[in-house]
Order: sequence, then C-alpha cells, then structure tokens
Amino acid sequence: MSTTSLTNFISKPSSSLVPNLTNLHPFHLSQSAKPCRAPKLESVSSRALRRLVAPSAATTNAAETERAKETKKGDNPDRVKKINNIEEFDEALREAKNKLVVVEYATGESYKNHKIYPFMVDLSRSCNDVEFLLVIGDESPQTRKLCSREKVDKVPHFTFYKSMEKVHEEEAVGPDQIVGDVLYYGDNHSGVVQLHSGEDVKSLIGEHKLDGKLIVLDVGLKHCGPCVKVYPTVIKLSRQMADSVVFGRMNGDENESCMRFLREMDVIQVPTFLFIRDGKIQGRYVGSGKGELIGEILRYQGVRVTY
Repeated sequence: MSTTSLTNFISKPSSSLVPNLTNLHPFHLSQSAKPCRAPKLESVSSRALRRLVAPSAATTNAAETERAKETKKGDNPDRVKKINNIEEFDEALREAKNKLVVVEYATGESYKNHKIYPFMVDLSRSCNDVEFLLVIGDESPQTRKLCSREKVDKVPHFTFYKSMEKVHEEEAVGPDQIVGDVLYYGDNHSGVVQLHSGEDVKSLIGEHKLDGKLIVLDVGLKHCGPCVKVYPTVIKLSRQMADSVVFGRMNGDENESCMRFLREMDVIQVPTFLFIRDGKIQGRYVGSGKGELIGEILRYQGVRVTY
C-alpha cells in the first residue's frame, strides 16, 4: 500500500513525499523522478548544433516522406507543436486557456531517437483536449533562453500547465508515467466528477441521497505520486460501475475550501477513498492498491470479499 502522510511530512519533511501543504509551490519538482544523464543544455557541442540546424538532405527527405504518409492516413502530424522561442511558448499557453498543456524538453541529438517523442505524438492524437508542445533546448539561443527561464537543464524533462500555471514537473520518466500524469492532471471528460470545494461535495451527496448509489470520493493532492498511480484505475472503474457507483475526485491543495474539507474529514494520508451512501460516510480506504480498492468498493456494495 502506497500513501503519502500529511502529518508526518509537515513535522518532518521527506524527499519521497509531497510538499508541505502550507508551503506548496506550483513549481515543485516531483522527488520520485530520478534525473537522467543527458548532457546539460548549455554544454551541447557546436558541431551537434550545426547538425541539428542544417540536417542532411537524406534526413529531411525521410522526414517529409514520413509526414506525407501520416497525412495521407488522415492523422494530424502537427499535434505536437514545436516551440522556437519564449514568445511562442507564452502564446501557446495563453491560447490553451484551461486545457492541460504538456511540454517536452529535449535536445537535437535525443528527440528523434528516444522512445518518448514517438509516444508523445501518438498520445497527442488520442487526447484532443490536451495541448502538446516540444522544445529543442539546444536548437538556438532563443530556445536556450527559454530553458534557462524555465530552469530546465536536463532532458527528457516534462512540465504540465493549466491556465498558464505550472502544476507538475517530471524528469526521466517513461510512457506509463506520462499517461498517468495526463489522465490525472487533464481529466475533464471521464465519468469521475471533479470537485473543487466542500460545497461541491455536499451537492454531490445531495444528488444521490435517495437513489441508493454508492459514492466513492477520491481525495488526493496535486503532487502525490500514489494519487497519480491509482487514478487510471479510478477512471476505468467509473466507466465499468456507472450504473451503481458514482466516483468523485478532489485535490485537497487546490484551495482553502478543499483543504478545510480534508481537515473536517480527518484525512491525514493520501490517497484516501471515502465511501458514502444515503448521505452518510460508511467507511474509507487509504492507499493506492488497485485490488484493495476494488475489494473495498465491492464490500460497500454488499458483495462478500475474501482476502
């Protein structure tokens, strides 16, 4: 069972836990991500830069041929937008408004060859409500300046924005982690009800006070690794159990109302799942174990579960 203790962290910070809730900063870097050994952006050789800026004719032709094939198939090869300077970067964030924006930072020597970029292209085609940006940090003085402003000096590096606010960062992560992050920070259309205040919770409970449905309330934090890990399971269950179970989610550090709700519910570790029926809290499960969560949901639905 993987959880993040709020009280333990507040009294004694640990690098494996989320930030202190009272000092949470949107630019916090996930401590669980290990830095990769890619070269610092400022140390990339001028020869490599020349190769990037002036690629060979064979490379250019191959890229154009591949682009033509993908366009012919009906795919949009430009869903990952390449950013060339600070002005383009800021404008892309403004245009995205409240959509999730995923920014990948790479170098010219790495972005065409490593496994993440092709995966990002595929992911962008299936997530039309998420914007994807690519910054080649060693491509020009303008991109180096952007990386310097954003304090990015190693790749691959990923940042996540909503409403022009940086909500999450990752370094040296794989495709599975990126998918989890996109689902967690960009979920606006699944069967999980997004709750942004204590009043939202009361309203949800009121709506289902008489219909007999079980409410499963997922309480977490923005920068909580276990919360991100279990969320794809929550989305899947919300679809499979839509007839009998209502799933809701709240990030306790979103605002003071959410934080107050956590205190009122005596939530001291996240993720915490509250089980509510007929307007009353029937119990809770603390942890990110998929099997345990499913078992608890079935138990509160009256199904006998043997562990």
